[in-house]
Amino acid sequence: MVDIKISGRKVTVTDAMRSYAVEKIGDALKVFDITPMSCDVVLRVDKNPSNPDSQVAEVTVFVRESVVRVVSAEPDMYAAIDSAADKVTRQLRKYKTRIVDRRQRAGARAPEQAPAEIDFDAILGEQDDELVREKVIDMPPMTEEEALVQTDLIGHDFYVFTNATTGLINVVYHRKNGGYGIIKPKIEELDE
Repeated sequence: MVDIKISGRKVTVTDAMRSYAVEKIGDALKVFDITPMSCDVVLRVDKNPSNPDSQVAEVTVFVRESVVRVVSAEPDMYAAIDSAADKVTRQLRKYKTRIVDRRQRAGARAPEQAPAEIDFDAILGEQDDELVREKVIDMPPMTEEEALVQTDLIGHDFYVFTNATTGLINVVYHRKNGGYGIIKPKIEELDE
């Protein structure tokens, strides 16, 4: 049984809403039945009159030191929960496929640990002139390919990681015209 924690921001989570979220998200998590796995679900209402999709369901799944995060916004909270459950299912299938592929390529090598998830949406969405949040994360070494997997799994535009080859901090990011880019320190380029 997966531990699913339900909480609300700017919304009262009713018993019916809680049981619906536990049922839907629990079914989505059955795609990748593995331990340890836990899940945090945050239901919130965004107060923006220009946004008709103000009911938001954020789901963060912790799977063996990796993080899968999805956010879904809909006009109705139950629809947001349904949409988030569908997204979790797709992300976990993608994660499972990549883990299996990596093991087959590496000959049953155990996957590297991934750093904790960073909520960049909350950091970047705040006021421009003031630092409003600080997040401290573990950054165990990983390959560029593993960093790309983590970028996709947490659903952010970029991902900061420690390069396993060089031991230096790198950033992978989604390019607007498609594909990925990587930012490396100049010191690293001289060593290659």
